[in-house]
Amino acid sequence: MTNDANTTGSVGTELTVDYTETDGERRLSFDYGGRTAVVAQNIDGYAMLAVRPTADGDELERYYGFDMALDHAAELLGIDPTELPIPDEAADMGM
Repeated sequence: MTNDANTTGSVGTELTVDYTETDGERRLSFDYGGRTAVVAQNIDGYAMLAVRPTADGDELERYYGFDMALDHAAELLGIDPTELPIPDEAADMGM
């Protein structure tokens, strides 16, 4: 499953959002102005969220709460967390 969305961020750069499910995890990927951030959770949906710079990158931090993971992702992108569009399929990520 893949769900893509595009919006324009506060400085006029396009923000690309991609939600995917692999065999092992759910991934919410953001791309903004050449920067990327990924929030990942195991496919069962009950584990902590991992924040990575890319889908296959090294884990930077783990969070219980979706809001905290989104805050970190937004920090990596250099934007306000309220600017991150969340596809409906990803709205239940986190514990």
